[in-house]
Amino acid sequence: MSLSETLPVIDLDVFLSQPENSEAAQQECTKAANALVTYGALLVHDSRVSEDDNNTFLDLLEDYFNQPIDALKQDERPELGYQVGVTLEHTEKPKCAVDEPCLDIIANLDPAERPLDITGHQPDPKCRFFWKMGIPPPYDTKYPSLNAPNIVPQDADINARWEPVMETWGKSMKAAVENVAEMTAIGLGLPRSSLKDAGKYGPHLLAPTASDLVKFGQKDTILAGFHTDLNFLTIHGRSRFPGLHIWARNTGKRIPVKFPATGRYLLVQAGKQIEHLTGGLIKAGFHEVVVNEKTVETIEKRKISHPDRPLIRISSTFFWHLSSDYDLLPIPELASRASQLETGSQAMYEPMKVGQQVQNELKHIALMT
Repeated sequence: MSLSETLPVIDLDVFLSQPENSEAAQQECTKAANALVTYGALLVHDSRVSEDDNNTFLDLLEDYFNQPIDALKQDERPELGYQVGVTLEHTEKPKCAVDEPCLDIIANLDPAERPLDITGHQPDPKCRFFWKMGIPPPYDTKYPSLNAPNIVPQDADINARWEPVMETWGKSMKAAVENVAEMTAIGLGLPRSSLKDAGKYGPHLLAPTASDLVKFGQKDTILAGFHTDLNFLTIHGRSRFPGLHIWARNTGKRIPVKFPATGRYLLVQAGKQIEHLTGGLIKAGFHEVVVNEKTVETIEKRKISHPDRPLIRISSTFFWHLSSDYDLLPIPELASRASQLETGSQAMYEPMKVGQQVQNELKHIALMT
């Protein structure tokens, strides 16, 4: 099953080219909000996105993660909860391995639709780099470790390419996801800028994730265990290797993500912050990254087509956050709608600062003590 057969495709071009109150723009906004409510994810078409920029970005990150471990370790900042710089393999743990509500979700799935087993709670073999793409807040934040300055790699060749490539691709992703936030707000009956403004000073992260497919390329290897994202919205460009599975909220089906063969598309997923703000009307989307049959096929093809390139799976990922000092509490009218959808016990969304929510989640996945 392909993603395009399952998730709605939202056209940003229509939204950006038409008046906000036009029927065409309103229809796209309603479709965006409904897609996130129903599935926790959507595909977005944005003709501003350059595949060349994405390929340049993937090349750079393959080169970066192909460096010796000692070079990578220079960019580690565990004292900042790994919120800038590199996170090396076997560091981040999948929260769901010990989270009872999450384990209940897995248990209630049809056995054929469950994620690969994460109950051993082994840290993921993936690496990651966080590059801040936010505007520094013009006030003293209560969460300085979440708003620390960027780390630039030291290797001369990588250093020379790093900032221009990261900023070019990061700005494309940020523009697209902020437009999706605007569309979602309109579709939910909120002012257009309400969600975007709530994230004006968010510690947004261009967050490429790397998996060494020489070491971890065997079928059914878990690269990133079953989880949800802690931020507001996550946006992905194309990866060179398949392996991302998502679970649409209301189907219980595991869906292998497959972008349309051609065209300028991005995948957007809901995170925990939008779930909290909407009182559960929109749920954070569960997903995993694994080595499946298509991954193995692509590895073999890539060995032939690009024999001199590193066999490293890079995810082209951007985490869009609300501002760390923003008061995170459910919007009453949305929480009321959510209560009408829920059956059984409902999740509690206690008021807190966004920064506190992030720190709570980082402790669960072993990135902060």
